[in-house]
Amino acid sequence: MRIGRTLPPAAAPLHWSDLGHALAGLACPARALEGLEEQVTRHFGVAHAFLVSSGTAALTLSLAALRALSPRRDVVIPAYTCYSVPAAVLAAGLRPVPCDIDPWTFDFDHRQLEQAVGAETLCVVAHHLFGVPSDVERTRALCQRRGAFVLEDAAQAMGAEGGGRALGTTGDAGIFSLGRGKNITCGSGGVIVTSRADVAEAIAGRHAALPATGAAGSVRELALLAVMALFIRPVFYWLPAALPFLRLGETVFPPHIALHRLSGMKAGLLRDWRRRLVHGNRLRRRTAAELSRRLGLTPPAGPAHPYLRLPVLLASPAERERVFARGKRRGLGLARGYPAAVADLPELGTGSADRFPVARRVARTLVTIPTHHWLSERDKQAIADCFASAALAGPLQARLAS
Repeated sequence: MRIGRTLPPAAAPLHWSDLGHALAGLACPARALEGLEEQVTRHFGVAHAFLVSSGTAALTLSLAALRALSPRRDVVIPAYTCYSVPAAVLAAGLRPVPCDIDPWTFDFDHRQLEQAVGAETLCVVAHHLFGVPSDVERTRALCQRRGAFVLEDAAQAMGAEGGGRALGTTGDAGIFSLGRGKNITCGSGGVIVTSRADVAEAIAGRHAALPATGAAGSVRELALLAVMALFIRPVFYWLPAALPFLRLGETVFPPHIALHRLSGMKAGLLRDWRRRLVHGNRLRRRTAAELSRRLGLTPPAGPAHPYLRLPVLLASPAERERVFARGKRRGLGLARGYPAAVADLPELGTGSADRFPVARRVARTLVTIPTHHWLSERDKQAIADCFASAALAGPLQARLAS
């Protein structure tokens, strides 16, 4: 067990003044929620926004709405992605269909995607994993030819851009997460955005039927947020990280997805969300660019990108474990990523992952590096030292996120 300064693998700024705004939202929840919805639609240039209890809830509600608009039931998802994605598909009563990925961008292998999207495909979930942009326009063109929707999972990419557009706004609907380790946070929360009237109408009816968080529940949430704001700091994070029952850093398949509307308290806490988002992403761009330079990675052409976490592929699983162990001993917030390809999850039963070799290889060799605002100059140098003699995945790394 490490005692002392420890970086969380992912974190977003949460200041004590934000908790004061949360009290105002607790007092006037309707005003806080209406204000946040209006700000989101204006900021992202969309017609409709819906606020819910988590990014997973946003994905589940969106899928349920799309299901009401079509008799189709298949949902194509990346074969390597957050486990909340297949969990949301199942919770919406739909069938997940994995598709292998491009090892350089975590986007779909578009040749395999051409075969995966068929007459029973309701939608394709295009993700921006770790904030790495996917080619949603290419996916959208295919789906338009096949009569399928595109649901854009920008849970890890709020405020980032790709192809000159805000990620999350290119598909028929998009979702963002406001969870603890995302670009901005209110502890937990999610946002759905869309400019399609039919999709918005289908979502609106379901959103209105969701239970609201009462005053007592909001007070409990506020107390938890105060605890999180304290213990997410590197000087204290070692303590919750040492408590095994908290399961911090573990990736598990969610057995249940709670569907609620976002509380007014959390909407109030997000009163300053645009400034926090712009400032936090600016720091992530700078940190990711600096770490890429120190690790000898070749960044994609164009402006620096605000990776939520900087992904690095190692040459072998053993090499990944060596680097991860070095980082863990020094409390540097390195993480292994998702430990298995989607097709390997027993909850899905989709068959052999041999059909998804890239997803399986990424699951075994990926390490992610934190990019949040608590990284110091000493931390960056220590991270570079961890990778100094490591064997990276050759040409794969040179094309990462290009």
